[in-house]
Amino acid sequence: MSITTYRKAGVNIEAGNELVKRLKKKLPKIGGFGGLFHVVGTKYNLVSSTDGVGTKLKLAFLLNKHDTVGIDLVAMNVNDLICVGARPLFFLDYFACGKLNVDQAEQVIKGIAKGCELSCSQLIGGETAEMPGFYKDGEYDLAGFSVGIIEKGKEINGSEIKSGDVIIGLPSSGPHSNGYSLIRKVFSDSELKKYSKQLLAPTKIYVKEILAALTKFNPKKQDIVGIAHITGGSFYDKIARILPENIRVVIEKGSWKVPEIFKLIQEKGTVPEEDIYRTLNMGIGMVLVVRANVALRVKKFFKGAKAIGYIKNGKKGVELI
Repeated sequence: MSITTYRKAGVNIEAGNELVKRLKKKLPKIGGFGGLFHVVGTKYNLVSSTDGVGTKLKLAFLLNKHDTVGIDLVAMNVNDLICVGARPLFFLDYFACGKLNVDQAEQVIKGIAKGCELSCSQLIGGETAEMPGFYKDGEYDLAGFSVGIIEKGKEINGSEIKSGDVIIGLPSSGPHSNGYSLIRKVFSDSELKKYSKQLLAPTKIYVKEILAALTKFNPKKQDIVGIAHITGGSFYDKIARILPENIRVVIEKGSWKVPEIFKLIQEKGTVPEEDIYRTLNMGIGMVLVVRANVALRVKKFFKGAKAIGYIKNGKKGVELI
């Protein structure tokens, strides 16, 4: 039986991590979920993020359904901003195609506008690039750019995470916008159509509920001390991104119910356990690190949230048990 991995599907996460590692030698401030820029003369930092939708677009092309990928585009950006605790302000998009199909583009941009509405941000502009011969007919690519704001000194960066803290997982709406190179390797076109409802479900936008939680739990001191958006690299890489040195995360895999679509992908592709949890969110779209004394209240604050692990001292990294 053939084993499928993300790398065999054409995506090398380790290469991406190595690039960031090299860039950080010259640009030490990069690598977080959002880039910070202090507004001189004020007490505020702007926070920025850029991202795309990835090969999930291939599914939109296959199904000729383009009204949800715009939501994905916004979500992939604003969900990163909220990891820092920033409130999204505005969004710009980049839509590139070989030949502009106005009706198709309109559907995409309506989705972007919807995503901005869901994240309480404004779509203030963008760019439409028509490049004949560069893209296949009927296909396009998307990128987005989001800017948010936070009071200087109130950023959530994980530096206060300590042993004894609890990991709270917020449910995803599906695979979100990651792992589709693997998904398309595992499923045939007919199977992609069969499971399209689950696979094309737009990425959940967590902005409103997390901002509300920060208002409730972090008014004077930080009880929510770390937030990670579970995207490419998933549990292993994205949670590790916010950890201080000598701090280790333990994720308990049996602490939440993995949606059937993820089990199906793993079984059909014979995807190794570690690889599937490094590629897909497995039903957890966002992770919060919280103090133990508020963990139960934080869990109850979010619909469907689960306590999925804990923090201990040890070699920096993430282990799943």
